[in-house]
This record gives sequence, structure tokens and C-alpha cells, in this order.
Amino acid sequence: MRQTSLFTKTRHESPKDEVSKNAELLIRAGFIHKEMAGVYAYMPLGLKVLKNIEQIVREEMNMLGGQEIELTALQDKNVWEKTGRWDDAVVDNWFKTKLKNDTELGLGYTHEAALAEVMKDYVSSYRDLPSYIYQFQIKFRNELRSKSGLFRGREFLMKDLYSFTKTEKELDDFYEKAIDAYKKIFARLGLGDRTYLTVASGGSFGTKYSHEFQTLTDAGEDIIYIDKEKGLALNKEVYNDETMIAFGISKDSLVEEKSVEVGNIYKLGSFYSLPLGLVFKDEEGKDKPVIMGSYGIGISRLMGTIVELFADEKGLVWPKAVAPFKVHLISLGAKDSGAGKEAESLYEELMKQGIETLLDDRELRPGEKFADSDLIGVPTRVVISDKTLAEGVVEVKDRKSGEVKKIPRDEFIKEIKVA
Repeated sequence: MRQTSLFTKTRHESPKDEVSKNAELLIRAGFIHKEMAGVYAYMPLGLKVLKNIEQIVREEMNMLGGQEIELTALQDKNVWEKTGRWDDAVVDNWFKTKLKNDTELGLGYTHEAALAEVMKDYVSSYRDLPSYIYQFQIKFRNELRSKSGLFRGREFLMKDLYSFTKTEKELDDFYEKAIDAYKKIFARLGLGDRTYLTVASGGSFGTKYSHEFQTLTDAGEDIIYIDKEKGLALNKEVYNDETMIAFGISKDSLVEEKSVEVGNIYKLGSFYSLPLGLVFKDEEGKDKPVIMGSYGIGISRLMGTIVELFADEKGLVWPKAVAPFKVHLISLGAKDSGAGKEAESLYEELMKQGIETLLDDRELRPGEKFADSDLIGVPTRVVISDKTLAEGVVEVKDRKSGEVKKIPRDEFIKEIKVA
């Protein structure tokens, strides 16, 4: 991508109606566009980051044996009525609408019931189980307030996986594997040392506890209590003596922290399968309810979390695993100058090597280019000027550490290929 062709532009001023750092910086850098409170469109740079996060999650879900699908956003009122969750008194953040014939529909805020209804056409025997189905889809939540950027959207991207098993034991086994997979995901995103498996309420699904994955950040809306030695935390809602005894935690070992929930997992049991009639015949030919689990990760929320944790006073700082480009190549010469031609040549070479590169070929002063590069936050910045050309090197700067070094062009290409 050449920056002269990139339709989005950076902004020097902060948006006046944003209070969250993640939305402010992403808007300024041209990664997202605010449509309204809690609703953001993803521009080319932002979409690349979102897709990179999504791909990491996809790889780990596939390693679990997950099969990817895409369900509908419009949901059948009758399905949700059967599980008692259509009523606003039970779920107060539905977006609801009507067809021309006055048939009521919901805009999906989650898909447990919808997928359980689908699975009735595909599960009839014990031989059809277990099955693990997941998707990446926009969810809709009619939030009363939305002021935390990508943390609390009225429209957001989520990965939701659902397990369908024959027994509680099968569910328990998969649940533990899912915990391990989530830990790998957060480690790959650079959040592993800040993200804790957190005990939370089981809600209305018939289990006492569920689990969340909470990432420490001062911008978070949650309060958790961490036992750092055990690597386990308690959500404020279950911070009591009974829970501490159940998990072998001493109050003296707990540290209070602010955090944001980036994932959650629930053992649903037969909560959805019984009212919806999702059953299978066991080896003796008897009907048994399918046992379900639910496993969510907020993809767009993770993007906001990464910004909150790693951005500095100059702008975004993307981990290599999710950055929109691997290299930000800056030419400090006119297009027909020696530096300009060398930058174009290096750009073409990097692209041939499969190294995604953003080329700043704009006719701007060096200071403006450097400021934009810092704001956009690509991990490696490479500068080519008449001076570096004369020295036979390229100037390479690490966005995270600020380290600058000059190395020969060919050596740089070898290094960046394995970085």
C-alpha cells in the first residue's frame, strides 16, 4: 500500500466527542470511523488489524477441532421465547424489529439458542457428537451508555464457539482445553502476562460459576481480585468467603485491579437443549439432551485493549502479530530522486518477499512523515534518504523500543524476513 493511495488520513486533533484513548487514537490514525455512539466502521488499516486478531483466534479454534460457520443476524422470536429470554425483563439489551407483516425479530446479541435450533437438523445420534461450532459475527447490544470506545459497543465483532457433547464429562474435558486455547490466544496477542482466568457468576445457566478472561488496564470497567501465585482471579460479583474457600484462595493473597473482560466461557448444560428439543439417541436408543457450552471472545474489544495497553504519547504501538503492516517505509526524497527510486525499489522487493509494507511516498516534510508513522504504529520504520543512500544503508527504527540502527539494505531484508 502506498500512502498516496490510502483514502484515509491522519488527524492532528482529537475527536471532541471521545473520552476513551482507544477510540481517540484509532480515529486520529484513520483506523476507524465513528458513525454514532458505540458504532464504528473499520477503515483499511483498522480492518487489517481486526482480521489479524481474528486469524489468531481462528487458528486456535481450529486446533480445538472447531468448524467455522456464519449464522444469521436476524433471529426468530419464537426460539428465544422457548428459552424464556425474549422478555425485556430477562434480557434488557435486545435490538428488536418487525417485518412488514408485523412478525417480530431480534438482532442477534448472542447465538446459543439460534445454533441449538440449527443443530436439531444435524444431531440425532450419539455418533453425531461431540461437535464444536464457531463463527465470527457482528453482535448487537442496545447498551444504555456507550462511552468506552471499542470496549462497549452497540455493534461489535465477536467470536462465539459452542460445544455440543453427549455428557457433562465430555463438556468438562473440552472446557479445560478451551481454557488452554484462550491462554494461547492472549499470549500470541502479547496480552498473556496481563490476562487472568477469572471466576465469575454462572448466571442463569444452572451452574454456580463461569469463567472470564480479564486483562488488566486502568481503562477497564471491571474490578477483579487476583491471586498472582495461582494465576487466578475473582470477579467482584463473586468476591466472598464461599468462593475463596471453593477455589482455595486466601483473602490476604488477593490484589484488587481494574480490568476489561476480553473473553468468557460458560457451561450451559441442557439449559437450551431441553426447551428447544435438541436431543440425541444414546447407544441404547434412549433420548438424551445434548450438553452445551459457550465460549466467547470480543475481537473488536481486543483491538481496543491492545491500544489501551501499548499506545504511548506519540500514538499507536502494534504488536507484530496484529500490526496492519510489518514495515513502514519512508522516502525522504522526491519520486524521481535517488532516494525516491531506491525506496520504490525496496518497496517492490519487500512485497515480492511477502513482507507487507506501507510506503510513505507523499510529498511532505520529514517531520510530518515521522509523526504520522509514530501515530500509525507499524512495528518497524525504515527511512531512505540521500544520506542513507550515500552511506549504503537504511535507517531502521523499532516503534516499541525506539531503537534506531543503520544497516545495509540486503541485511535488513534478511532480518525482517525472520523477525
